[in-house]
Amino acid sequence: MSTPAPRRETIHDDFLREEHPPIVPDDAPYEHGFSVKTVWAALFVGLIMLPGSIYLELVTGKSFAGAAEWVTIIMFIEISKRLFVRLKPQETIILYWLAGGLSASGGPFATMIWNQYLIQSPQADGLAQYIPGWVVPPRGAVALIDRTFLSPDWVRPVGLALVAAVLGLVSTLSIGYVLFRVTADVERLPFPMAPVQASGATALAESSSGTETWRWRVFTVGSMVGMAWGMIYVVVPTISGIILTKTQEIVPIPFADFTPRVRSVLPASPIGLGTDLASLLAGFVLPFWIVVGTFISSMLVTFIANPLLYHAGILHSWTPGMSTIPTDINNKVDFWLSFSSIGTSLVIGVIGLVSAVRALTAGRSGQSGNRLAPREPPPGRGDIRLPLPLGLWTLSTLCYIYLVYLLVPDFPWWLSALFGFLWTPFFSYIGARMVGITGSPYGSSFPYAREGSFYLSGYKGAAIWFAPVPMNDYSATVATFRQLELTKTKFGSLVRLSVLSLVLMVVFSFLFYSLIWKLAPIPSAAYPYVQKMWPLQATMQTLWVKSTIPGGANVLGQIIRWEYLGAGVATAAALYGVLTLLHAPSLLFYGLIGGIGAWPHYTILTFTGAMLGRYYFARRYGHRTWMGYAPVLLAGYGCGLGLIGMAAVSLVLIAKSTSQILF
Repeated sequence: MSTPAPRRETIHDDFLREEHPPIVPDDAPYEHGFSVKTVWAALFVGLIMLPGSIYLELVTGKSFAGAAEWVTIIMFIEISKRLFVRLKPQETIILYWLAGGLSASGGPFATMIWNQYLIQSPQADGLAQYIPGWVVPPRGAVALIDRTFLSPDWVRPVGLALVAAVLGLVSTLSIGYVLFRVTADVERLPFPMAPVQASGATALAESSSGTETWRWRVFTVGSMVGMAWGMIYVVVPTISGIILTKTQEIVPIPFADFTPRVRSVLPASPIGLGTDLASLLAGFVLPFWIVVGTFISSMLVTFIANPLLYHAGILHSWTPGMSTIPTDINNKVDFWLSFSSIGTSLVIGVIGLVSAVRALTAGRSGQSGNRLAPREPPPGRGDIRLPLPLGLWTLSTLCYIYLVYLLVPDFPWWLSALFGFLWTPFFSYIGARMVGITGSPYGSSFPYAREGSFYLSGYKGAAIWFAPVPMNDYSATVATFRQLELTKTKFGSLVRLSVLSLVLMVVFSFLFYSLIWKLAPIPSAAYPYVQKMWPLQATMQTLWVKSTIPGGANVLGQIIRWEYLGAGVATAAALYGVLTLLHAPSLLFYGLIGGIGAWPHYTILTFTGAMLGRYYFARRYGHRTWMGYAPVLLAGYGCGLGLIGMAAVSLVLIAKSTSQILF
């Protein structure tokens, strides 16, 4: 009898060898998380937090995203305690996503506020007459002069936005569910960042019943760390801007920039150090070899590749004195955009497709006799047969294509079909796979593909740039489904949550943007962030839009260099082959590819956290124990930082409102 050949290590075997304590007991049943409490929480977030988030975004460029989730959960937990009601983990995770979704986005009317500025901006001179009426009322319209949405000129833009929002919701849930089934059930990817929010929600749910387990204690420690650092990182700069003439910072935000100081030693290399402890704590959670690979390639690019490319004349746009951001922008345009952002992502996509086909083939033939074999959906999870979501996604995509054809009949319909049925699922799958492996969708995009396609299509005009072309990335949805699974929440709860959020977002977005727009023009001195940043964004957008009207410039030829793109494909393929022959941890490959475009500002901190977690905390507390502590600690830090940030912003809003009173 022959001895069977040893099974070859897959890309996530090294991660799955580590035993992770279950967040909810394996034998616990799946339950619904959507309830009457969810509706009350939605009204609270929409009425109380959304206007503050919109105002903060216009004034400072920041929102309540990251804080609203935990504030909402904690408030409802305290109410539940006093009513002797217990919040289940399933309810807390739904509250988390509800608050995050409502507070992180301004809704469809946020886009309309931007469009009203764009058509009236100096950057749109020579372009405004090409922008159709279904995007925004024309220049000089009464609706724009009076700053109101209650005008017949807004009927078509609002109607189109609502249709696009409904189609987007259907597409997100349907294709997101299919991608989750492939990455989680077929490929059995680990989703390393999913336990963060799930563990935090579970810890808070436990506290509502008076049962303070280790999760609650670790979560509290993380919250105290977040609040302490938030006093330095958030409160001091925020409050000092009220009581002093100039904002004061104890530490630079968001990073200390050393690029201009090392220009003679390391030309064309962004050098700095991040100041947010979240990057350090993320190293506790992310797969070790992902972090190591990211750190190695980031250091190689920063200290070796960039200076060599500069001296070779390839990074020719960089000039001494540039800080991190302009250095990074110029380096990407000159070389790294074609090499890494486009070239290496193609290799990752091919590897992902081959791995998925192998996993599916092995599952059907019964050749996978190990724990990584495709699994059947757990009973009670709320799964449906795949033809239904695939059919819904197909229908919504066809509606997108027909809608674009109606709005822009001169644009080739087959390009819309190509984007909808090939491009979107392909790159959504790449992103979903990267989320499942690394916790982040980096390396899954194809920059400027949309712009390049419009430019090369031969279309003349501006309408296509504002049309709802079905070119989207739905990869982020898989992490939501994974967190629902970890907390034993039925998937149907997400559908109900999404519908409720969409309805409330449309209503509250219209209400609060109307009020804020009436207070002062947007942008204006009343909203300093957008007054400073929107002209730059308008310049970049109109640069592309003007390229398809008579006299447009050849923007595409200035950005994408095919020889660099080919070099990126060859390098990534060769690296994958070498690591496979050496039997190196395959997660190292994804880290090396992802680190090419990563700043050392953050990779240094994350690498430090990974080394501390693996060689200090894991040895001190035990590997299994530490693997349970780490995600809860990171979730607690986010909660603490968010709470202290909310308090600081509240003081700012009070001060701003009282300072406007005229005596």
